[in-house]
Amino acid sequence: MGFRPLFYFLKRLIMSDDLKDKIWQLAEPVALSEGMELIHVECLKMHSRWVFRLFLDKESGVTLGDCTSVSNQLGDILDVHDLSHGPYTLEVSSPGLDRPISRDRDFERFRGAQVRIKTHIKIDGVKNFQGTLVDYVEENGRKIVRIDVAGNISSIPKNEIAKANLIDETAVIIE
Repeated sequence: MGFRPLFYFLKRLIMSDDLKDKIWQLAEPVALSEGMELIHVECLKMHSRWVFRLFLDKESGVTLGDCTSVSNQLGDILDVHDLSHGPYTLEVSSPGLDRPISRDRDFERFRGAQVRIKTHIKIDGVKNFQGTLVDYVEENGRKIVRIDVAGNISSIPKNEIAKANLIDETAVIIE
């Protein structure tokens, strides 16, 4: 594999975020029309295609039929808008027990829950945090997530969070 300059990776990241925002704008009305809430969108660039992952939720739980309905409608919309400028795979599912959390209301709703957070940069020498979501506040115009990791409270700027998920507390871990 040859050397790729930093701007190559930054361009992919910016493209992914822009694409994510556009897909969110197209997908949210479809989800709402079906009585569901769009909770997370991921855009991953593979070698020959994009993968668009959407996570839906509703109070009574998301069914396979719900995912199929949204996928069919959104697939047609994405084809018309041709956002990926080429082939893509669309994955629509429920969030599962390790639900991604990314929106302000998710961080507020899941206070007290066990979470796993990965950051873009090291914060106090750490990039991976696992603990209890203690608080979500605004300080000096910045959104801050506070997490209790073994009795130590870490403050993580929301814009530095690469990925955050609830931890499935019912899973059995075998070591």
